[in-house]
Amino acid sequence: MQQLNFPAYTFRFKNSENKVHIFDSIRKKFVQLQPEEWVRQHVVAFLLNEKKYPVSLINVEKELKINSLKKRYDVLIFQPDGNIHLIVECKAPNVKISQHTFDQIARYNLSLKATYLMVTNGLEHYYCQMDYENEKYIFLKDIPSYML
Repeated sequence: MQQLNFPAYTFRFKNSENKVHIFDSIRKKFVQLQPEEWVRQHVVAFLLNEKKYPVSLINVEKELKINSLKKRYDVLIFQPDGNIHLIVECKAPNVKISQHTFDQIARYNLSLKATYLMVTNGLEHYYCQMDYENEKYIFLKDIPSYML
């Protein structure tokens, strides 16, 4: 797999039916290693190791409904009170981050109401803080680390 713009992390792998699988510490299972999954696992490691978010507040690849359409978010972090702190949209490294990507995460956020958004293809990372009062997002250099 391609080197990404994250610190180096150690992952568990296994081969099954001629396919490589990577262990997802949040879902507690091996999942097939695809380019987007490679990015997602780096994001999770980044959030756990660098930003110090507790495993108990992180959710990966869950379904949500938007206008009766079933969608799946990549990574979501809850606040201890149950509100949503951060949504992360992951793309494969060969997918260019575009306005379409931001539109996708903005649609998810219409129902989720996160404080922060992160969009990444593993090479480029974009961080935003939501300004609901003025209906816009403010680009940031980074997302905050976990604070009690």
